Amino acid sequence: MAELPPLELPDDPKLAGNITHFARALRRAGLPIGPGRVIDAIRAVQAAGFTDRRDFYWTLHACFVNRPEHRRVFAQLFRLYWRDPRYLEHMMAAMLPAIRGVQEDRPAQAAEKRAAEALLDGADAPPGEDAEEPRDEDALIEMDASLTMSAAERLKTLDFEQMSLAEVAEAKRMLARLKLPVKPIASRRGMVSQRGRIDAARSLRGALRRGGEMDRLAFKTPRPRYPNLVVLCDISGSMSQYSRVILHFLHAVSNARGAGWAQVHAFTFGTRLTNITRHLATRDVDAALAAAGAEAQDWEGGTRIGACLEMFNRDWSRRVMGQGAVVLLITDGLDRDAGGDGVKESALARQMQRLHLTARRLIWLNPLLRWDGFAPKAAGIRAMLPHVDSFRAGHSIASLEELAAVISKPDDTGEKTRLMGVLEN
Repeated sequence: MAELPPLELPDDPKLAGNITHFARALRRAGLPIGPGRVIDAIRAVQAAGFTDRRDFYWTLHACFVNRPEHRRVFAQLFRLYWRDPRYLEHMMAAMLPAIRGVQEDRPAQAAEKRAAEALLDGADAPPGEDAEEPRDEDALIEMDASLTMSAAERLKTLDFEQMSLAEVAEAKRMLARLKLPVKPIASRRGMVSQRGRIDAARSLRGALRRGGEMDRLAFKTPRPRYPNLVVLCDISGSMSQYSRVILHFLHAVSNARGAGWAQVHAFTFGTRLTNITRHLATRDVDAALAAAGAEAQDWEGGTRIGACLEMFNRDWSRRVMGQGAVVLLITDGLDRDAGGDGVKESALARQMQRLHLTARRLIWLNPLLRWDGFAPKAAGIRAMLPHVDSFRAGHSIASLEELAAVISKPDDTGEKTRLMGVLEN
């Protein structure tokens, strides 16, 4: 077995200790990092040198990151731990409640809170730094939090992209209990009833059995029928964090008994369309989403909404859209192909119109609606908005609860009416 040469480190190897501590924080943030990777990272830094920040970043990135969803967490942890001299203040600002004069006047970036939690929650101090002396009990600051929101209420309004690991886990548990009820549709088929419309055929057959004397009438009422739910979920780079949490919610809807839906069909799209319906039928949510992730090869890639909708309308619409299906379209509408091209924008509008005509209701969930100043300026959004029945936010548990409350209301338009007025002006 070949022996590796020993590392040539100085007498006080603080860099190696800092890389080890950085790896521990990455492991707390969810990256699968073991001692072997830490040793490889130290050797790689020794080979690449420590003179250029960019080279140092990509050296550690190559050693610690092997999945696309881990890139953002690594980037935030690297910025907080290595590149920002005020990383402790940034972390405390991301972890503490919003108190005037304490928190910085800027929103937390994607994965920043998760990175801060990994560095602060139970993490050891970096080697070489002396721990602070404990403060006197008299110096502790007491705060009255009796009028603040409860943890559950705060979590419901929190953006999925700004949640920590513990908050994401709790949000998934809350979404697993959330239902998406739908009212039945009156079908043409009838069922036996004590009152309702007269069933002439059954009444006459009963009279024939009694010698032609019609002494009683049979009644029928329309048999209730439940529609299908068809979900088209964007898994591109700008939607990855939202789509992962929403797919947990869709798994719960697919496996909920008595929820009302006849069938739940789920598709993911980024640069191509993938049917993950059979994977969501698996009872174990982790196994189901792992299989769905393996099936969809375009996670955190680009977005080609028009091409994917064309593929759905051509290959799947007749199979899953019959009998008045309700369609949930989950995307931010930032289509790579539609930007600045009038021909592709009109092609996207045609595919949206066709989807709208074949659906009983088309509801668009867009996480960008979380911004107060949102306006339909992107070409993809302008092309898609006129062809939906309802336009709603989809960035938090509260927004999904609102969807559950209005999904059976045919007159609900969400933010569509207001934004269409912006488009016309």
